[in-house]
Amino acid sequence: MTLRQARGIITPLGWSVLGAAVALFLLAFGGGWVECAIAGSALLAALLAALLFSIGRARYRVEIDLRTRRVVVGEPASGRIVVTSTASRALLPSRMELPVGDGVGRLAIPALRPAEQHEDLFVVPTQRRAVIAVGPARSVRGDAFGLVRREVRWTDPQLLYVHPRTTSLSGAVAGFFKDLEGQPTDDLSNDDVSFHALRGYVPGDDRRYIHWRTSARSGALMVRQFEETRRSHIAVALSTDAAEYADPDEFELAVEAGASVVVQAAKESRELTVVAGGTPVPAGPARRTLDRLAGVQIDDRPARTADLEVGIVATARRVAELTPDVSIVFLLCGSTPTPAQIRQAGAALPVGVRVIAVRAVPGVAPSVRRISGLTVVTVGALDKLPVTLRKARG
Repeated sequence: MTLRQARGIITPLGWSVLGAAVALFLLAFGGGWVECAIAGSALLAALLAALLFSIGRARYRVEIDLRTRRVVVGEPASGRIVVTSTASRALLPSRMELPVGDGVGRLAIPALRPAEQHEDLFVVPTQRRAVIAVGPARSVRGDAFGLVRREVRWTDPQLLYVHPRTTSLSGAVAGFFKDLEGQPTDDLSNDDVSFHALRGYVPGDDRRYIHWRTSARSGALMVRQFEETRRSHIAVALSTDAAEYADPDEFELAVEAGASVVVQAAKESRELTVVAGGTPVPAGPARRTLDRLAGVQIDDRPARTADLEVGIVATARRVAELTPDVSIVFLLCGSTPTPAQIRQAGAALPVGVRVIAVRAVPGVAPSVRRISGLTVVTVGALDKLPVTLRKARG
């Protein structure tokens, strides 16, 4: 082992022991204290002995197999780690560590003959919504006192997505999405499905849209003109400002309500935009959107130090910037935003947008009320969201 390699594996405790040994030797030579020389020699011998424990190289092939990469909060998640010896001789027992989220699993690997395998099962906690990194698996060599630690990394980390709970909104939001053919707008078109009026024919008009009966009565060619129609563009705007939630449970309920809208919009093939705080969630399949929502965290930084506004008003403004053609917006917040803040958030959105503000307040009775043209829904449990939205859609 070279001196450079030794420096890389000595732990902070090991460096402290080395520093103490040097100090004791200085006291011994400067003051003639034999006891200090003995103590310094003992510390130095312990460090050198610890270095001996790190000598040697294991030859493994390590595989981590997660049975699934996506689960819902509370669902079981497990996996296995398979360690195979690739050495040409028997390997001595060793230790291996497997980081799982914020924790570390410690595995004892027995002595393995060439090509022999050892398998261990592990369970990943899924009590909370999260994106959990599993791995990298690493073998560890060192002494019992922690003076020396040598790690060898064998795998790359794998991500496990713990999705928020959702509830089915089938039928609950049908009143909000009334555009099987599209919603008419104020823009006129020569080719659509929403009839607007008749006008005189001009060269270039499609003859399929000539209204022959009116043309015969008037003596001039008349063509149909239409209003442009668009499919409902839905936006889910989630406030991530800690000041707008009384406790973390309110935030989790708000995320679950937003995720339920995402799933329903995907089932109905609706165009969807999701904004969490000031950050847009990349569009894609519902599964990918839920992956992103699994990692959304509440922002508890003071407003003066935050780089980005994340409250309900700022989030609504961000939705208006990203999707000026949005038709339905679900604003998600906790119990603390005032009616004035909710009105301000609604005013930040384009005129004519249907706004449903969903207040997440665990434990309260569901309610629906109107604030300056906005529909404000208060839900106390996820399973009450569908029936509450049915009351609000009228």
